[in-house]
Amino acid sequence: MSESKPIRPERAADVVRKHIEDLILEGSLRPGEPLLPERELAARLNVSRPTLRDALKALEEHGLLVKQGRSLMVAQLGAASIADPLIRMLAERSEVADDYLEFRDVVESSAAAMAAERANELDIQQIRNCIALIETAHEANDPAAEAEADAELHIAIYEASHNLVLLQIMRALSGNLRIDVMHNRQRLFTIPYVRDLLRDQHLAIARAIVEKQPDAARAAAHEHVNYLRRASREIREAEAKLDLSLRRLDSGGLTTLRG
Repeated sequence: MSESKPIRPERAADVVRKHIEDLILEGSLRPGEPLLPERELAARLNVSRPTLRDALKALEEHGLLVKQGRSLMVAQLGAASIADPLIRMLAERSEVADDYLEFRDVVESSAAAMAAERANELDIQQIRNCIALIETAHEANDPAAEAEADAELHIAIYEASHNLVLLQIMRALSGNLRIDVMHNRQRLFTIPYVRDLLRDQHLAIARAIVEKQPDAARAAAHEHVNYLRRASREIREAEAKLDLSLRRLDSGGLTTLRG
């Protein structure tokens, strides 16, 4: 019978590293958020500064933290692996926006239902905060702020689903494939009756989550994303028709007869 190896106690730096990793994975530390200054961070974690430096160095080497000037911040996780040439090519093609929204329909409908089942009081308060931001921007007639608050609400719902894989994948994908979608959404927020409709859709999703109604949350999220799909498709089709008309007026820019 072979002797078992003695269990070595974890180094303090490894404990700190794992703690910060957990905070990043669960979404408590978000991509782009700067960490506290070294002295304050060491005091907050109750470790020496040399121990903290060892932990932070390991996190940098693993790509979880990046330096910006003299500060350390959480890296844009998933961006490097998801932003390969294929994804970049997809992001440049407006027709892929419909496929992305179809994917979002599936994911966000499920996320809203999970949030309605799993959200705790802190999650619900965060969702209420996002709705308050949407209503404030709506009343101020600020389409850009309203679109940003819209995006924050969806992240809050992913967080409230308490599915870490869903949260991290959607965070990573959103920066790579939503450029065309964000462009169209900001344009939609400039149309008064559409802004009213989008606000009401967000309120319906939030209300169903707060009231712990998974089926209603799923249906409200599906209605919202499906509307975005239809509206974005109409915008792209109208732009394509306009481009075609302009090319015909100019003979495609390849003759001396017009222009």
